[in-house]
Amino acid sequence: MYWILIIFPLSKFISSLIYKLKVNKMKKVLSLILLIYLLVPTVSSFAQDSKVVKQIIEIGTTDNQTMDHLDVICNRFGGRLVGSDAYENAAEWCAAKFREWGMEVEMDEAGEVPVGFNRGAWFGRMLGGDEMNLHFATPSYTSGTKGVQKGHVLIEPKTQAQFDRMKGRLKGAWVLISGENKGWPIDISGTADKKRAEIIAENAEVEKKNNEIRRENRMNRESGEKKELLPLKEEPALFYREMKEAGILGIIQSSPIPIRVLYDRKNIDSLTFETLPTVPDIKLDEHQYKIIEQMAQERRRFDLEFDIRNYFKMGPVKYHNVIGIIPGTKYPDEYVIMGGHLDAFDVASGGVDDGSGLTPAMEAARLIMAAGGKPKRTILVCMWAGEEFGLLGSKSWIKKNPDKLDKISNMFNRDGGPTVANSISVSEAMWDDMEKICEPLNSINPDFPFTMTKRKPRKRPEKAWGTDSGPFAVEGVPTITFGTADTKGYNFSYGEIWHTERDLYNKSIPEYQEHTSIVTAIVVYGVASLNHLLSREGYYLPDEE
Repeated sequence: MYWILIIFPLSKFISSLIYKLKVNKMKKVLSLILLIYLLVPTVSSFAQDSKVVKQIIEIGTTDNQTMDHLDVICNRFGGRLVGSDAYENAAEWCAAKFREWGMEVEMDEAGEVPVGFNRGAWFGRMLGGDEMNLHFATPSYTSGTKGVQKGHVLIEPKTQAQFDRMKGRLKGAWVLISGENKGWPIDISGTADKKRAEIIAENAEVEKKNNEIRRENRMNRESGEKKELLPLKEEPALFYREMKEAGILGIIQSSPIPIRVLYDRKNIDSLTFETLPTVPDIKLDEHQYKIIEQMAQERRRFDLEFDIRNYFKMGPVKYHNVIGIIPGTKYPDEYVIMGGHLDAFDVASGGVDDGSGLTPAMEAARLIMAAGGKPKRTILVCMWAGEEFGLLGSKSWIKKNPDKLDKISNMFNRDGGPTVANSISVSEAMWDDMEKICEPLNSINPDFPFTMTKRKPRKRPEKAWGTDSGPFAVEGVPTITFGTADTKGYNFSYGEIWHTERDLYNKSIPEYQEHTSIVTAIVVYGVASLNHLLSREGYYLPDEE
């Protein structure tokens, strides 16, 4: 419609020129005609892109659905651990939404785990003394209880002599172990058993020397001379195998608050359904741990009761990247990538890590489609799998698509919390393009002004950093991402939620998330609509010879 409005007046103007000018000026007129007609598609394309951007802003500010997507991801499916039903269900739902919005979808197989894991509810309480409900969690891919299990409490042995003295009491006991929880379960591999055996032998020698010191101290009691005992080497669950064979109910370790639990990274690849862990590995609130430890040291009579529903399923269980595709109209074999990782640790629901990254990308895709956007190059909306297990989904995609890497204009990745996208840092060679693309951003909401800064060339990394843009950077792909800020001062702390029990839907910040989705849609669509790929000149420093 717009091209008709432009061409019709131009054709009348050109006809008038031809009528009035002399024949010897016809060549100039024809050249003018050719120039005007060559300019018309550019004018038309600019008008179309401008209309799409206005529509993105209109829909994004009046009918933004970012938090609706997050609600489903977090509160319908929950923690989306690779190998879990929640991950598979979330992946299918994302794919269904992309299709609903008119996009193409690729379910890109990225790997498999040998067994699956699903987390149920967990409960615990202390019985006797000052009764209390227990605050704890267990790492993924570790054992649950056999129903509700109640038992007494012992402090773990650190020498063979200590073990021999208490082995008759270990059956049916919960055992307090040393160390502080960092998120990982106690290593139960054969390699760990060998290390523990070496430490047990070392401690046996130390104990011999300590026995000699004790004898000397007794003999020198009247003189007042007293030698200090030599320290034993600390190793959590030093007698793990022996305690397991003796019939303990589980091990309990002190944990800082908020509680962080990850997964059994050292054994997951070798697990089979016949070799699953059988001893619960409990990470207990450090304040409650101290109370219970003191009571155990005082040999007071009390019990702990736990019900932990950690479930496994037969494998192998495949996992997939979910890739929504908006095909390019002019350069379909060139790409702009945006997204975040779909998987999340299951102690919470992944509301921030990385629900705050993947749902603005989903909404950006919806806004582009709803606004009638038809980008020149293909937009890939990537919900990466297995990021928490070692960037597995992004690494897999790169390995399978080496021919596409030189044709990626930029890889936009969001994996840093629900703060608002309010800046971008670009190289000198990209500046003019990005300045035009970002111009509309300051018309969205005056509360969130957007700024641009110049980016100095950096050395291309040799190893991937800890999010899905890392493997792309190693391959030399530009990975410009938005700078973010807690503009309104909501006191957000990423460290508080990172891989902890507090990574929930209500830790996200709706106005920041919604604004970010609009910014993402405009910038990604703008980059995809350029007549050329973003220049890589000066983005990375030249490789050293």
